[in-house]
Amino acid sequence: MASYLQVENISKSYGDRTLFENISFNINEGDKIALVAPNGTGKSSLLKILAGIEHSDRGGEVKFMKDIRVAFLDQDMTFDPKRTIFDEVYSRMGDISPELREYEAAVASGDNRRLEQAIAAMDASNGWSVEQNIRQVLTSLKLERWNQPMGELSGGEAKRVALACMMLQNAEFIIMDEPTNHLDIDIIEYLEGYLQRSRCTLLMVTHDRYFLDRVCNTIMEIDRGKLYSYRGNYSQYLEKREERYANMQADIDKSRNLLRRELEWIRSTPQARTGKARYRINAFYDLKDRASVNLQTGSVEIDVATSRLGRKIIDCMGVNLSFEGRKMLDDFSYKFTRGERIGIVGRNGVGKTTFLNLISGKIEPDSGIIEQGETLRIGYYSQRGINFKPGQTVLECVQDIADVVKASDGHAISATTYLNRFLFPHDTFTKRIDILSGGEKRRLYLLTVLMQNPNMLILDEPTNDLDIMTLNVLEEYLQEFKGSLIIVSHDRYFLDKCVDHLFVFEGDGHIKDFVGTYSEYREYIKEKESAERSEVRNTTPKPQQQRSHDNSKRKLSYKEQRELEQIEADLKSLNDERTKLETEISSGTLPYERLTELSTRIEEIITTIDEKEMRWLELNE
Repeated sequence: MASYLQVENISKSYGDRTLFENISFNINEGDKIALVAPNGTGKSSLLKILAGIEHSDRGGEVKFMKDIRVAFLDQDMTFDPKRTIFDEVYSRMGDISPELREYEAAVASGDNRRLEQAIAAMDASNGWSVEQNIRQVLTSLKLERWNQPMGELSGGEAKRVALACMMLQNAEFIIMDEPTNHLDIDIIEYLEGYLQRSRCTLLMVTHDRYFLDRVCNTIMEIDRGKLYSYRGNYSQYLEKREERYANMQADIDKSRNLLRRELEWIRSTPQARTGKARYRINAFYDLKDRASVNLQTGSVEIDVATSRLGRKIIDCMGVNLSFEGRKMLDDFSYKFTRGERIGIVGRNGVGKTTFLNLISGKIEPDSGIIEQGETLRIGYYSQRGINFKPGQTVLECVQDIADVVKASDGHAISATTYLNRFLFPHDTFTKRIDILSGGEKRRLYLLTVLMQNPNMLILDEPTNDLDIMTLNVLEEYLQEFKGSLIIVSHDRYFLDKCVDHLFVFEGDGHIKDFVGTYSEYREYIKEKESAERSEVRNTTPKPQQQRSHDNSKRKLSYKEQRELEQIEADLKSLNDERTKLETEISSGTLPYERLTELSTRIEEIITTIDEKEMRWLELNE
């Protein structure tokens, strides 16, 4: 396999904190790699160095194979809020189609002769297909309002636009930072399939373990500033990582035994120390460094009390809600019960977050009744993240809520101790919140929600920006949580671990209550779709076998034969019209407005011809 990327001796530090130092690695053609590590250890910084956005601190080299295209998907896309979706994607196409760029410039110039030449170049290079490709990719990502301004998009819609820009680059090497954040599950599964089929080489950071397992064949880990590579999926990585730790611990134990003997030697006869072998003294200090390594890794400790929860939680009766002309809830009635664990799924924009705001009392319904129990104490972890005052520090934010936290066994924990348990050491207490990493902010936000001892947790996309290690701890806590739980999440693994039934938002205000995990729901949908296809096949009259040598082909139905004949007639008509328009354009006598009009019509004709030719092929096959 060809080497697509060679990285040698790159380093990154922030202040006195070293993220990684002098790391080197190689990525070959066809590798699909996931980069894992706790938040704040440099995953995003490493990707940005590779993408050329940031630079290594002390030299080093990043070398891609010559002439390969590299695409980078950042966590957050910056865009022009006034541009339409189509224009934003088109503006990021680079030099993929110089003919198309010249055509646009010719249209803007008003120069008839230049426009004629540009149209001829577009015809010769099939440049009209670029616009069609953009439309196809946007449609596949369920972005159908191409003229919508970027400033009006939700986080999930903006992420899909960023994905479209990445996919249209047709890059041989793709770098992605948290590609599944803010996407609904249908789009995640589409992206999963796209990357599985693609022959691209891939390096990505993701916390989605199903996505990671199904797409990647290698895992790289940043641990104590060093990089380690493991061939295989996430489960195999965990096993091999434990083996590595066991081997390292054995080496450390051996070094400590040697150190004790060397320590006796170094302390012996101090008056003669100057006569000791210098190389042995140097070896002693190297041995001391190896023996002092501590393999223990910090992990979040979640230990908070749950307030007493009465019989009545939240009762919804005949609730209706519309927003901007769209029906969000249609006559919804449900009584939430103590201890139930609900996962909420559905496509972006269908009203999941609005539903959470409604039942938590942040907004009022158009009609119907929502009653909350007297003992209900909601802990709401929202997508928006933590609210803090300008310049506020980590400790000030926590102390605004409480100076002590009640643990599960009833004893009080100081705010500073609780911060330590959430991996905020003492030197971070005076750090301003606005300079924390995205993952650190989300971890602090989770702390502030839990320290209020809620008996009902509402979590809106809790997996965004949390590393896999923190997610594992959160999953364990939620499995033991004694109160009620409502989770909106696109993380299928997280849902499978934490909920026992689903509210499936189907659109137009309809909610389906499905008893089971998300994986069970997907199996149910697949079986239902399979049964529907079988029913269609069984109710469709079986065509007679053809008498030709190819018995696998069936005859077209009467309706299909008529459709085929109509397509052939339409294609002849469209091609005749196209030829006529091209002749008219070539005359050189048309005014600018007429030239523009005819050019637009030719684009429409080419698109229609492509669609009809595709259907003609389907019918003939």
